[in-house]
Amino acid sequence: MDILSLISGIGGGGLTVLWFVLALSIIVAIHEYGHYIVGRWSGIGADVFSLGFGPVIWSRYDKRGTKWQIAAIPLGGYVKFKGDANAASGKDGEAMDEMSEEERRHTMHGAPLWARAATVLAGPVFNFILSIIIFTGVMMFNGQIGSKLIVGEIWDLPEAPYELQQGDVVTAIAGAEIPSFDDPAAFDEFAKAMPKEAVLSYSVERDGGTLEVSGPFLYPPMVQSLAPRSAAYNAGLEVGDVFTAIDGAPIVAFSQLKEAVEGGEGRTLSLTVDRAGTVDQFDLTPRRVDEPQADGGFVTHWRIGIGGGLAFDPATETLPAGEAFMAGVRQTGRIMEGSVSGLYHMITGAISSCNLSGPVGIAQTSSAMASQGAQSFIWFIAVLSTAIGLLNLFPIPMLDGGHLVFYAYEAVTGKPPADGVLRILMTAGLVLVLSMMVFGLTNDLFCP
Repeated sequence: MDILSLISGIGGGGLTVLWFVLALSIIVAIHEYGHYIVGRWSGIGADVFSLGFGPVIWSRYDKRGTKWQIAAIPLGGYVKFKGDANAASGKDGEAMDEMSEEERRHTMHGAPLWARAATVLAGPVFNFILSIIIFTGVMMFNGQIGSKLIVGEIWDLPEAPYELQQGDVVTAIAGAEIPSFDDPAAFDEFAKAMPKEAVLSYSVERDGGTLEVSGPFLYPPMVQSLAPRSAAYNAGLEVGDVFTAIDGAPIVAFSQLKEAVEGGEGRTLSLTVDRAGTVDQFDLTPRRVDEPQADGGFVTHWRIGIGGGLAFDPATETLPAGEAFMAGVRQTGRIMEGSVSGLYHMITGAISSCNLSGPVGIAQTSSAMASQGAQSFIWFIAVLSTAIGLLNLFPIPMLDGGHLVFYAYEAVTGKPPADGVLRILMTAGLVLVLSMMVFGLTNDLFCP
């Protein structure tokens, strides 16, 4: 258990807000720093860089005259550039009128169009960069399974101990030669054909020789990950739990659990669980989950919210930096694509609007991911950073995307929208953003 899991276990539900604030503060700080630094590079000065809103609890001025501060309400942040009337980047007309031409050039409203657009766009872009960096780092740290399946740590299963040992090179299981992990289809067929027995015969290379030893079923019905706010998570299941029976019928394979959940069409299942030698019963009702597909659509499945894996931690090889980076870029792209597709399908009614979470749901997810370890929490930060970056690009006044639309109008017409029109649009944007927040909060409170 790492430090995040330990702290979450001690604090229980009381730390939900802490993890949410920590995740949000990191993402907001990166987002606002993107605005700040690109603005500075573009010649636009900043009066205030604030993490949070409301009363200031800490501040200092740098050599450029920018006030860096932490405020009491940690639900966002802002950069107030020179010439701004407020945190929403409204124009301070009186101050602008008193400035010289040179001074206006260093304000957000007097800078060239390219400088303003770059400064606004930088916030979401920095969110995407943060996500890519995190995904790349996690993938490099985890590595990839090499050409040989080498046994690492063997998980604690009810039928243990086995003769299989850490460091063994597995060449065959139950007489069937193991295909390459580079051929997912062949490996999937291999796994499906494996005898459904708790203990299997493994052919392994050990100390220069070949041995036949006993080992666990390759994909046991073990909880190796938990989806936050899922049926399994809410029922109190934990990573490491092993399912031994469904409605009294013994199981040894994760596929058996999957078939029972999906085939039951929402029927409550009585699950027998072994937790470190202690057997208990859990009644779980699967939930309908809308899952994105490669073609951009969604398919509804029944899920209890757990993930499985191999019966042991396979040894991995370091993933080259270039491959890890490209994988990080693809992962960020998949999240963006899935978010847009999900929103579209919710608007058209193809999937439930309950797929949209509000602040309570995000806070609960933050805490749940922290309880599963530092890597899970960091991965969640990357996912949330992508989502927030994408949300800010929506063409809604008050958001970065809305400002970019105004700049596009200025580029076409040669002049910005009138101040009165901007005020009306910004008010409408604020109402829309608040309505979205209320809708998400309603989902958090009333959706199953």
